[in-house]
This record gives sequence, structure tokens and C-alpha cells, in this order.
Amino acid sequence: MKAQKNLSEAEIDAIVIAQADDDTAWEAPIYIQYGQPTSIALPAELAARAAFLARVHQRTNLETWLRRIIEERVELEEAAFVEAKRELARQAEV
Repeated sequence: MKAQKNLSEAEIDAIVIAQADDDTAWEAPIYIQYGQPTSIALPAELAARAAFLARVHQRTNLETWLRRIIEERVELEEAAFVEAKRELARQAEV
């Protein structure tokens, strides 16, 4: 088995750009099936506070506002997780 070189972000970007129009360079697409929507119970006080903030942000639909807030938070957490993994990998190389 051939050892793989750890590529820098710039090297990975260069490879992806070079192969962008070459369909044979890519794996088959991965399709994700999402489950049914779920509901979350919130304490009345928290729901009231969220409804107030939704109105402050000029959103009439609390559910839509909460979905946007949760999506933003999940993206922040995912980015923090990826950065933590990168940092651990860097420390492991040293």
C-alpha cells in the first residue's frame, strides 16, 4: 500500500479545479434521504422569548425563524468541529 502525502488546502483546491470538468475523475453522486420533520417541545417561557425575538427580527413565523437560527448554529458548530479536527491533526504531525 502506497503512503499518501498530506495535501495542503491549496493543493487539494488545485486538484479539484483541474478535475472539475472531467466526469471520470468523480465518484458517483451520493444522495441523502431526509427523514420526516420532527417537532421539538420548548418550555413556554423559552417559546415566548423566541417569539419576541422573531418579531424583533420582523419574522411573523416563529417556526421559520427558529429553523434559520438552528441552521446558523449548526453551521457554526460544524465549522468549529472541523477546525478542532484540523488542529488535532496538526498537533499529531508534530
